[in-house]
Amino acid sequence: MIEVIRPGPLTTVQDLGRPGWAALGVSPSGAADLGALRLANRLVGNPESAACLEITLGGLVARFDEAAIVALTGAPAPVRVGDRQGFLNGPFTVRAGERLVLGAPQRALRTYLAVRGGIDAAPVFGSRSTDLLSGLGPAPVTAGARLPVGDAVAGMPTVDLAPVPVAPGDLVLRVLAGPRDDWITAEARRLFASAPYAVSARSNRVGVRLEGPPLVLARRDELPSEGIVRGAVQVPPDGRPVLFLADHPVTGGYPVIGVVEPPDLDLLGQARPGERVSLRWIGR
Repeated sequence: MIEVIRPGPLTTVQDLGRPGWAALGVSPSGAADLGALRLANRLVGNPESAACLEITLGGLVARFDEAAIVALTGAPAPVRVGDRQGFLNGPFTVRAGERLVLGAPQRALRTYLAVRGGIDAAPVFGSRSTDLLSGLGPAPVTAGARLPVGDAVAGMPTVDLAPVPVAPGDLVLRVLAGPRDDWITAEARRLFASAPYAVSARSNRVGVRLEGPPLVLARRDELPSEGIVRGAVQVPPDGRPVLFLADHPVTGGYPVIGVVEPPDLDLLGQARPGERVSLRWIGR
C-alpha cells in the first residue's frame, strides 16, 4: 500500500486511457502527458499501460508500507525520499516506512510517479484512469487515501537514468486544419497563427483555454454537435480557442477549426497557466 499523506493541488490515477468507447459517450481520458507516463513505467519494469499517479504542480507526500522501486518523470521537481535526495527520469528504491516528498516543479505542470507493479485501482471500461469530466474511474486522490500496488510487471529495470530533452521555453504547436476551418474569416485564420496567445488559468485536464485576440467567425448559423478528438481546436462564441486534452467531451457544438498534431499533445498537456503559446498551420 501507498498511504497518501498530502496529495498536493491535484493528484489522479492515470494510465493510457480507455479509447474506443466514444459511441457510448465515454472519453478516452488517460495521462495528459502520455510519453512521460510510458517512460515512468518502463523505468520500473512495468508495462507501459500500468497505472501511475499524475501529480499536478507537485506537493505530494506519500508513505510506503513496503519497499518499492519507483520512478518520477514529467515536470521536474525536487524530491526527498526519507532523509536523502531523490531524482527524476531514473528508478530508485523507497524503503519500507519511508516518505516520498515531491516539491513544486520549476517548469511544466504534471509529474508522473510509477511504482513497480502499478497502482491497482479498479478498472472501468478497461482503464484505471480518472476522468474528471465524466467522473469515471477512481476519484481524485485525497489525504489519507491508501493505494494498493499491483503486480503488473514486464521485466526488471535496466536503465539507471533516461536522457530527456529539456522542453522549450515557449510552446509551439503544429495544427492541421480541421473540418470547420472555413467557419473563421481569412483574417482570423492568419491571426490564429501569429497572435501572442497565453494559457489561461481556467485550463484543466478537459482543455487548455487560450487568452489572446478573439477569432471572428465567418458564419453564425447553428452547428449540430459533432465528434471531438484529443487535440481538437474549438472556437466558442467568445472567439478564444480551446484546445482539448485527455478528458475532453466526445461531442461539441462549436466549430473545430483545427487539430493539434499528435506528437505535440504531450507538450500541450504540460502547459502551465501564463505560458506563451504559438500556433502554426501545417496543412489543410
